[in-house]
Amino acid sequence: MQTPKITAYLKTYCGWSEGVRAIFRKYDLAFEEKDIIKNPAFRWEMEQKSGQPLSPCVEINGTMLADISGAEVEAWMNDNGLLEKNEAPADAPIDSACTDAQHAAMAAGQVGTLKFVG
Repeated sequence: MQTPKITAYLKTYCGWSEGVRAIFRKYDLAFEEKDIIKNPAFRWEMEQKSGQPLSPCVEINGTMLADISGAEVEAWMNDNGLLEKNEAPADAPIDSACTDAQHAAMAAGQVGTLKFVG
């Protein structure tokens, strides 16, 4: 199976972004991460390529998957023959947003270790 070229436009701290990262860890997939919070130029690049402002966005072998969850990335890659289905659980939720408490901590600049609640 050929290794896909993956570029992921993610937020530093975000439940959806962490879900995408969890899928890449689950399958041990190499990817280029472009943090759209730390580097606004990456946000602009993401918006130009995807045609919309919502994240995460993942580009796989030239195909842009816009505003997508980890579960959707996994399903798309399976459907397109880019990986073999793995029933092992991911190490983080792959289809959920941050909690209200996490959003409040981020807004207050008190971001440390994130704890995901199922």
